[in-house]
Parts: sequence; C-alpha cells; structure tokens
Amino acid sequence: MLRTIRISLALICFTLITLLFLDFTGTLHAWFGWLARIQFLPALLAVDAGIVAALVILTLLLGRVYCSVICPLGVFQDIVAWLGRRPKRRKLPYSYSPALSWLRYGMLGLFVAALVAGIGSLAALLAPYSAYGRMAANLFQPLWIWGNNLLAYIAERMGSYAFYTVDVWIKSLGTFIVAALTFVVLALLAWRNGRTWCNTVCPVGTILGFLSRYSLFRIVIDPAKCNTCSLCSRHCKAACIDYKAHRIDHSRCVACMDCIGKCRHGAIGYRLRRKADAPRPASDGPAVQESAQAAGDRAGISRRGFLSLAALFATTAIARAQEKKVDGGLALIEDKKIPDRATPIVPPGAQSWRHMTQHCTGCQLCVSACPNGVLRPSAGLTTLMQPEMSYERGYCRPECTKCSEVCPTGAIRAVTAADKAAIQIGHAVWVRDNCVPLTDGVACGNCARHCPTGAILMVSSDPANPDALKIPTVNTERCIGCGACENLCPARPFSAIYVEGHTVHRIV
Repeated sequence: MLRTIRISLALICFTLITLLFLDFTGTLHAWFGWLARIQFLPALLAVDAGIVAALVILTLLLGRVYCSVICPLGVFQDIVAWLGRRPKRRKLPYSYSPALSWLRYGMLGLFVAALVAGIGSLAALLAPYSAYGRMAANLFQPLWIWGNNLLAYIAERMGSYAFYTVDVWIKSLGTFIVAALTFVVLALLAWRNGRTWCNTVCPVGTILGFLSRYSLFRIVIDPAKCNTCSLCSRHCKAACIDYKAHRIDHSRCVACMDCIGKCRHGAIGYRLRRKADAPRPASDGPAVQESAQAAGDRAGISRRGFLSLAALFATTAIARAQEKKVDGGLALIEDKKIPDRATPIVPPGAQSWRHMTQHCTGCQLCVSACPNGVLRPSAGLTTLMQPEMSYERGYCRPECTKCSEVCPTGAIRAVTAADKAAIQIGHAVWVRDNCVPLTDGVACGNCARHCPTGAILMVSSDPANPDALKIPTVNTERCIGCGACENLCPARPFSAIYVEGHTVHRIV
C-alpha cells in the first residue's frame, strides 16, 4: 500500500510539472505553478523560509520522500529504471555498493561555491529541478508542439479552429546540446544502475540525505526474520541495502518502498526509528561486484534501447520547421540577425543583471512560458542557460507578465502590467547606416508608430529641406526597452534600431 501511494503521488507530481514546461498557452501555471515553487533549490534561492522548513521537516519525519515523490528528475530516473527492467529475461540489476562520500560532499561543495561566486551556469548543471526543466523545455516540448500542430492541421481541414499552430525552433543550440547530453547521461545511469545520479552527484540529494540519517520513520531490517536472500538489495535502485549486515544507508535511501514488497518473509518494513537504529557512518569497503554476464546483458539492452532514443532526439535537433517567409507572396524576407549588445537584456522584474545571475538556475520555465518568443537561453559562459531577451521573433508586450508569474526562484520577481510599463530594462539605439529612409529613399516610421511609450519621434533628415524624408530620434528617458521598434523595423538583416540592455533596471 505504501509503495502504491508513493507511485501514485509521484506520477501526479511528475505529470503536472512536465505539463508546466510543455504548456505554451500559459494556462496551467495559474493552477499548478506552486509545484515548481516547492522544489528545494528554487525555494532556497527565493528565500521562501516556509517551504524550505516544510521540506526539512518532511525529510526529518519520513526520510527522502522528496526525492521519490516531488523531485521530477528523481521520478524520471525511476521511470527509466522501470523501463530498463521490463524484459522478463533480464536479471535483477542492482546490488549494494558503499557510499562515495568524498564525491557526494565534493559535488555539494562545488555547487555551493558556484552559487556564492555567482557562477550560475555551473550551479544550473547540477541542480536537479533545473536539469529536468531543460530536458522538458528543449526535448519534450518540441514533440508536444508538433503534436499540437498536427491536430491544428487536421482541425483546420474539418473547419474547426480549436487548435492553432505554434512555431518550433531551437532557442539556443548550446542549451539544447546540454539538455540532450543530460538526458543521455541520466537515462543511461538510471537504465543500468538506478539512482546513481541522486546518490553521487545531486547536491540536493546530499543535503536531504544528511538529514534523512535522523528521520523519525525509516526502512529497517529485522535480522530475526531475514534469511539473507538478497531480494531487497537486488531491487534497491539506491544500492543502499547491505543485506548481509542487515543494514541500510539511510542517507541514500529515497523511501521508494520497492524493497518492502519484494521481501517474502516480512523482514523489512517502514517503521518508527529506535535507538538501536542510530545512524552509522557509510562503509568504505569495496563494492559488491556483479557478474560479467549480467553486465553484458545490460549493456546490450542499453545499446539497443538508447540508439533509437538518440536517433529520435538527433532528429529533433536537426529538423527545424522550414518557414517560407514572403512579402505578399512575391519576395523572400531575410531573417533578422541578433545585434551585438554590450549589455544583455533581462526581463522586467529581474531588477538587475546581477540579481538574475545570482538567483536563476536556468530551468527554462520562463522561456517555455513566454508567448512572444522574446526569452531565450543565454550562450554566455557565466550565464549559460539563463534567460536573456532578444527581439527577432517578437517584442516584450507591456501587458504580458508571464515570465514573472512562473519564475520559482525569485530571479524574476512578480510585477503587474502597470508596474512593467514603467520599468526601463534598456533603451533604443538608432543605427543611421541601416535606416530605410536613408538607404532606400522611402518613408518608413514603423518604430515611432509602434512605440508604446512614445519615446521615438520622427524628425526631418535635413532641417534645411522641409520635404526631406524623416528619420527617428529616441528619447532615452521615456524608452523602456520593450523592443517593439527593433522587432518591427523592416531593415534586414540588422534592424536600424535596436535595444541596449541596462545592468540595473530603473523606473521611468
């Protein structure tokens, strides 16, 4: 019963969190956005003492149930491990191995140092929630959107417009590659060895593992009933059950309850901790070795299964929707190129570039939720995978506050539409050499017509000639950096007006 309850809750949490990253309409966040905020690291970075305290108390009471129920990366590993055991001819894959404490605490130290030093890209690589978010946003969401586009195509042929098509594009090649590599590494580890990542690399798992040594309820072995059949150890994904010594390393146990259902003698159970069950230091003895034949069987299954998966996601990376952009069906329109900005643009609510780098874990939730195609992962070394703004596909509409609504870490603080209209995240810069009135000799004024704050005024290009074509001038005190001018400028490949970011945002 305990295992059934755990699996049911885990699948519900996992499904809803995954849908948060897949949902391009932004409707699910109002109902289930709290699932992202109760993740350990986002709550910690958001300084949400209530959630952090609740997770600590939960671990001290029940053990590492966070890792087996709430954490999407942990549940993802469980699903892959379950799929790896589906062939009935496959032997039981797991066995006890001693904890690699030096590696676990070394990775935790590296993670803390990266957070303190403000190296968000390194911390993002190790954060479990963010790692899963990148996989969902970069690998799973394109498949989801392609399915939606197929339904839209079918519905349109039937005269229905219940669905609408959405562009599928790679927002950042670097982040896509990181997400794909993360998927392959985690899937291989989980397929062959279960929870290796959770118990050797994950910093959140190490922190909660330390607390779970002192949990009130835990899984224990009754030596009087145990006949050392090893079934519990061979079904333990965490490799933490030493059946010969009747001992469990509770710092690695994720309370998945798999072992309880496999014991045929009732020798293992989940019960209140006694003094005799006081935490013991992890053994540093040699790991129990599996047979070469079993390892060969697993390798063969692993190769066959993951070659097909690798082919699928390689296709996702290479195949982009080929959009034929034309002007009136006559002339091809050249795509815009990203200008070389001296300062990256970060969303309203981020307050400053420094605040963003210190609090963002690069989970890609805001990038997935952005309806205007403005947010995309950074390619910078120190800010890798953190969101930046660029206006080739759209601009930051003053009425849209989606990114601030979904951010679970406080990197983008919640703002209202009224607040956003007064936040200056950058200012427009005019490039004379690209401006259409001067290069093509035709009137334009697109930038001034679409500026929501009236910060752009069209003036004569030749004050001595009243009939001269007009060119834009920018009032930087009124400009908020929304990017409407840059996005709607007809100049190609570079706009004649672009937005330069501000290191610190201010109110105008």
